[in-house]
Amino acid sequence: MAEQPFLDLEIPGALDEIRIDRAVATVLDCSRSQAETLLDAGVVLIDGKVVTRQALRVRAGSRLTITEGLIVPQLEPEADVLFEVMAEDKHFVVINKPAGLVVHPGAGHSSGTLVSGLLWRYPEIAQLAGSAAGESDRPGIVHRLDRGTSGLLVVARTPLGARSLSAQIAERSVERRYWGMVEGLVSDNRGVVDAPIGRSTRFPTRMVVTRAGKVARTHYEVDHRREESARSIMSFSLETGRTHQIRVHMAAIGHPIVNDDRYGTASTEVLVENRYALHAIQLAFDHPESGERVLVRASLPDDLTALEEAAAS
Repeated sequence: MAEQPFLDLEIPGALDEIRIDRAVATVLDCSRSQAETLLDAGVVLIDGKVVTRQALRVRAGSRLTITEGLIVPQLEPEADVLFEVMAEDKHFVVINKPAGLVVHPGAGHSSGTLVSGLLWRYPEIAQLAGSAAGESDRPGIVHRLDRGTSGLLVVARTPLGARSLSAQIAERSVERRYWGMVEGLVSDNRGVVDAPIGRSTRFPTRMVVTRAGKVARTHYEVDHRREESARSIMSFSLETGRTHQIRVHMAAIGHPIVNDDRYGTASTEVLVENRYALHAIQLAFDHPESGERVLVRASLPDDLTALEEAAAS
């Protein structure tokens, strides 16, 4: 017997022509932000088709299906979550996230996340949970890194820090630079991938380049071409910060990130364990209080250094 959806109903006349995020918030009696989380997760369907565009207007008589309910986990501080602190201030902390560490709770990851480790070390960030300065399950988190990506991440510690850093992210004034290794020899020394990204309607856990997606721009430069291994070592900078952005954009131009079997091709050769060949190497932003520019750099972790050396041999 097929599993029953969390909610399945016909959209009433009272909700005719309103935005899908408002419709979901209304029928579930939840916040707009929580409704957006469900849309982003690909669990909201209209007449059997996955919907992720928040501004879509619904029609009375259409079938609204929500396959999974909203889970708001109880956050607990955890002392054994390991991460390196690169810079800290009363308003923020910059950490060097190891590959394999999930940033915040989600499907299949209710504990052992960076958020739990941060709550142990910086208990004051708990005040940001559920407020305008932070989601209930991700207090202080203003941007993210994929589980398989390592590197620099700034986290807010105060409401002022959260408001300032979130605004800077939205205004695209935060500098985020990445080191990466891709499959193939990239022909242009530098370029920009300017292609909107949205969630796949066929595979909700995947992002794709689509006209219906959100604006996404990735700048890249080739640092080295490794003829021996037919791979390129790259520098990336993000003008926008969409989910899986670098991974999707590089795959779209035929040069997926090494070890990315979701957007590249699965390989029996294990190049690095439990991670992508992608590292957030530099982060710069304005101090939330003084306005002075804060610049932090992180060295390549040992496994990526070894990968880089192996590609040259």
